[in-house]
Amino acid sequence: MPGIVYVVDDDASYRTAIKRLLEKTGYRVVTYASAQQLLDQRPDENSPGCILLDVRMPGLSGPELQSRLIEFGSTLPIVFLTGYMDITATVKALKAGAHNFFIKPVRSDELLKALENAIALHETALALKGELEALRARLLTLTPRQRQVLEIIVRGKTNKHAARELGSSERTVKAHRKEIMEKMKVQSLAQLVAIAERLGVLAQASAPPKDESSAG
Repeated sequence: MPGIVYVVDDDASYRTAIKRLLEKTGYRVVTYASAQQLLDQRPDENSPGCILLDVRMPGLSGPELQSRLIEFGSTLPIVFLTGYMDITATVKALKAGAHNFFIKPVRSDELLKALENAIALHETALALKGELEALRARLLTLTPRQRQVLEIIVRGKTNKHAARELGSSERTVKAHRKEIMEKMKVQSLAQLVAIAERLGVLAQASAPPKDESSAG
């Protein structure tokens, strides 16, 4: 399975050994001697990959790097490696979203399986992100009036209701509706509603109007 593994470990001999193992298995490998080095030379978030991260290192620790990456919005799964058992650190890292946690020495087959799963997870996340970006791009092609019609019809309102709400004719609303379906590349109202939900349009359309008089 193709993918990039970003190895962060202050042990030079371990970096060399793990790089050799992973490249032999077909992975691209980028190594860092410290957590700060990875922050200075950030991984490619748009290619399937994962981070193989040591826990204890001089300077920034593995969990501290994890926190920084979360702040940056990184989606790369993290597989932790540690030379000692630390239940607190393990639980904290997993709660923060770490994909897996191993104690050295770890069996090669176990580690390779974990990395394969982590990269597959990232690949799925990238595909969903790509889909979402494509849907957002389609949404931006709607005119302001078409956006208003969309927000009304995804709430389950009829063309007649939309026409009354917008002070328009049913024929005009039908024309807008047809155009919306074409621009959003959907065949049914159910598909349109599902997309509106994914993009947060449904939540906006269903939200009650703000009562400015009660603000404060």
